[in-house]
Amino acid sequence: MADLRELYQEVILDHSKRPRNFREMADADRTAVGHNPLCGDRVTVFLKLDGERIADIAFVGQGCAISKASASLMSEVVKGRTAAEAERLFGTFHEMVTRDDARASPPADLGKLAVLAGVSEFPVRVKCATLAWHTLRSALAGREAPATTE
Repeated sequence: MADLRELYQEVILDHSKRPRNFREMADADRTAVGHNPLCGDRVTVFLKLDGERIADIAFVGQGCAISKASASLMSEVVKGRTAAEAERLFGTFHEMVTRDDARASPPADLGKLAVLAGVSEFPVRVKCATLAWHTLRSALAGREAPATTE
């Protein structure tokens, strides 16, 4: 288990230092801004849609390693999926990072998002891990008000 935690930490650090899809998207169909007032994390999510499918996704922002890694991983996982599939993934992801039993195995259908399972042991970090997801949901819904983790 210690080896697995080490690997998860390495993946989180890698996505934090070299986030995937970290760029502005000038021709985005939808954009949303998110803010975590507790720690100051900020993220902007850009979407290019093809009907209900997320054809492309990008983000910019600043925040802690968990926040940036979560946004990076999220962007990789939802690209090519429908809005409904992204919503289901958010539900499963949110359940994983908020559960009481941190020793439970992460759901298999989360794939690489499982590296963030340890966040459940640190409740104050849940908002960091979910900020990009709340912002994605706002972008998909076309909401103009900033997304928050409150």
